[in-house]
Parts: sequence; structure tokens; C-alpha cells
Amino acid sequence: MRNLVLALALVAMPLSPALAQMNHGSHAGMADGVHATAKLNSVGDGSVNVSHDPIPAIGWPAMTMDMPLLGDVDTSGVAPGDSVTIMLEKGDDGMYGITAIEPAE
Repeated sequence: MRNLVLALALVAMPLSPALAQMNHGSHAGMADGVHATAKLNSVGDGSVNVSHDPIPAIGWPAMTMDMPLLGDVDTSGVAPGDSVTIMLEKGDDGMYGITAIEPAE
């Protein structure tokens, strides 16, 4: 009986916004676009690798990750090692990607 109560409690627990975002690509009530400060680690073809600060607006902790560039993002003004400001928005697939990147002030 105790295990059944514990199992029901775990099923009833809501996912944290970060976990919901990473597992499902969307979470009710999340902002469509947010700014974050990050360190640019590398620039690839259609993506960048960044180490970003926590992003409370979407429930993400600080982490290092590859992020897709959505649309025609100009990366010519930034280089690996730069501190940058990124604009994140949900893509057509519901996952966040970068729509703008510029040197941090």
C-alpha cells in the first residue's frame, strides 16, 4: 500500500519547467522569447555552443549546450570566447533556438 501511495504521489507531481522543456519542447505559460547572457564556446553550421547563466523565465539552470540558430542569425560580430547576449525563441518544433546573438554589454 505504501508503494502505491508513493507511486501515485510521483505521478501527480508536476514537472519542473526545465524538465518539461527538455523532455517535451513546450510548457504552458512559458514566454515565447527571452534574453540570456552566455559565453560563446563555438560556432558551427546552423548552431552554436554556449555556456549560459540560469534562465528563470523558462526554468533552465546554468548549462553548456548546443543551440540551433533559427532563421538568418548573424554571427559575424561574435567569436568563440566572447560573452554574448542571446535571444531565445521557440522554433516550429516547439524547441528553443537562438534568433539573435550579439556581444554582451
